[in-house]
Amino acid sequence: MPYISVPENEVFYRTMEDTTLPSYMDGLYAYAMVLSRNPAMAADLVQETYLRALKAKENLRPDSNLKSWLFTILRNIWLNQLRHERAGPKLAELDSDPNLADVSIATSEDPHDLYVRNVQREQVRAAIQQLPVESREIVILREYEELSYSEIANVLQCPIGTVMSRLARARSRLGDLLSISRETLPTENEGTVNQ
Repeated sequence: MPYISVPENEVFYRTMEDTTLPSYMDGLYAYAMVLSRNPAMAADLVQETYLRALKAKENLRPDSNLKSWLFTILRNIWLNQLRHERAGPKLAELDSDPNLADVSIATSEDPHDLYVRNVQREQVRAAIQQLPVESREIVILREYEELSYSEIANVLQCPIGTVMSRLARARSRLGDLLSISRETLPTENEGTVNQ
């Protein structure tokens, strides 16, 4: 039986569709939530991103950074939606759903420590939600999606220096917000009963 050669690009596209694209969906959804603050809108943004990526896959070179490309598509879709809304973005509160959190509970852990970690996680989430959109998205892209400064600059379409200064300001503001909320937080070492 003769060997039938499959073009290198076709192998790349199949791999992208089968394994690579789905592996970024959770990160894209988290980023879409940061931008939209609306679960339904975030799901729509991710779906539209996926569709546009599949349609434009032939324009992507095999050496391209797929993750950065997907985040750029998602952000551009969101910005286009904002442009079409005359009243501007509508903000909705993010309901914290414990089923969405990536939490693994070990039975051997102290319940108080688990409680403190959950409170801390919620305080960080609440503090991030208090940041302006520019600050929220840059914190998410760097700290949660672990994009490099140059990848973030590519997604946000701005110079790397701007990324660095925005991130520094966002981290500073986040630190201020968290220091205020820590005043009411029980610590992990604090006992449940004072004697």
